[in-house]
Amino acid sequence: MTVTHLECSLTGERYEAGEVHNLSRAGKPLLVRYDLPAAARTLTRESLAAREPGMWKWRELLPHEGEPVSLGESETPIIALTHTGGPNLLVKDEGRLPTGSFKARGLAMAVTMARHFGIERIAMPTNGNAGAALAAYGARAGIETIVICPAETPAINVTETATYGARVYVADGQIDECGALVGKGAAQGLWFDCSTLKEPYRLEGKKVMGLELAEQLGWELPDAIFYPTGGGTGLIGMWKAFDELEAVGLIGPKRPRMCAVQAEGCAPIVRAFENGAEFAERWENAATVATGIRVPKAVGDFLILRAVRESGGAALAVSEEAILQAVDDAARDDGFLLCPEGGAVLVAWRLALERGLISRDERVLLFNCANGNKYPLTDRSKRLVLADADPSTL
Repeated sequence: MTVTHLECSLTGERYEAGEVHNLSRAGKPLLVRYDLPAAARTLTRESLAAREPGMWKWRELLPHEGEPVSLGESETPIIALTHTGGPNLLVKDEGRLPTGSFKARGLAMAVTMARHFGIERIAMPTNGNAGAALAAYGARAGIETIVICPAETPAINVTETATYGARVYVADGQIDECGALVGKGAAQGLWFDCSTLKEPYRLEGKKVMGLELAEQLGWELPDAIFYPTGGGTGLIGMWKAFDELEAVGLIGPKRPRMCAVQAEGCAPIVRAFENGAEFAERWENAATVATGIRVPKAVGDFLILRAVRESGGAALAVSEEAILQAVDDAARDDGFLLCPEGGAVLVAWRLALERGLISRDERVLLFNCANGNKYPLTDRSKRLVLADADPSTL
C-alpha cells in the first residue's frame, strides 16, 4: 500500500488514511496522497503491459490493494469519429463499463473502501447513472443502499437502481437538495454519505480514466480533453492522475487543455469561469436533457475551475437543440450512439473550433460518459402492413 495520508483540497490539512472520512473540517473534498517514489519502483510501462487489463492494474496509485468489489471494470476503447470530425477527434466510450456508465469506476472504488471500513449502509443523491452504479456495487458487496433521485431522473435509471435492490426515492427538487437530505441522514448516523466528492475514494476510481488514456495513447496525452461536467469528479481526478503519472516517470510535463462542458440550462462552472470567480454560485431552475450534468452546485467547483485554468482550457455551455443534433450526427455519420452528455461535448468541440480555441489538426479526446441506449431516443421508424407491402417503395 502506497497511501501516505489524505489532505484537504483547500487548506492542505493532513488526515489519517486508515480512518473513515467525508469532507474535511473546512467542508471541502479530501484528496488521497501516495508515496510516489515507492510507487515508481514497481509501476513501470513494462510492468503495466504485463498485467491483466482493467481498472485494478493501477494498484500503486489506488487506495486499496486487496480484493476489490468488482463487476469486471474493463479498459474502455478510444474510437475516432472520423466522419463526424476527422481522424484527430477521438471519443473514449465509457458506456462499455458495468451498469453502462463511467460512474462504475468511482463507485467500484467507493464501495470497495466502504466494505474495507466495515460500513453497512450507504446513500447518495443521483440524477441517474451514479445511483445505479452505487446500487449494483452495493449489492455485490452486501451493503444496504439508499438512493434519492430528483423527479426529472430518467425512468430507466430509477427502475434500474431499484432492480439492484436499493431503496429508491423520487423527490421534488434538484440533486443538491436531495443531497442535503442524504447529508442530514449521515449526520444522524443512519448511513454513510457517498455523494460526489463527499468521500475521498470515488475520485480515485474516476481518475483511472486519466491513467488509462495515457497508456492507450502511447504515453502522449491529447492536446485537449472535453469533459461533461456536473460534479466534475472525473475532470478533477484526471488532472490529479496526470501529476501522479509524471511523478512516477510514466509521462512528461505536457498536459491537455481541460475543457469543462455544461448545458446552457445549468452552467454554474461556465459562469464562474467567465466571471473569474474561484467558486461557483448555485444555478437556479436548472434544466437540461443531459441529466448527468444537471448539477446546480458542485462541492468541487474550485477544483474544476483550478484544473481548467491551470491547463489553459475553457468552460463552455451548449444548447439543448445542439446536444440532440450532435447525438443524431454521430449516430448517422459514424455509427456511434452518444449519450446526451456525450452529445454536449461534441457540440463544445464544434464551438471551440468556431472560437479558435482548438484546431482540427490537434488531437482531441471527448468523453462519452454512458451508453446511449440508456436514454430516450426519437422513434423514426415507419409502420408497414406486410400484406400490402411493395419492396420497391421502401
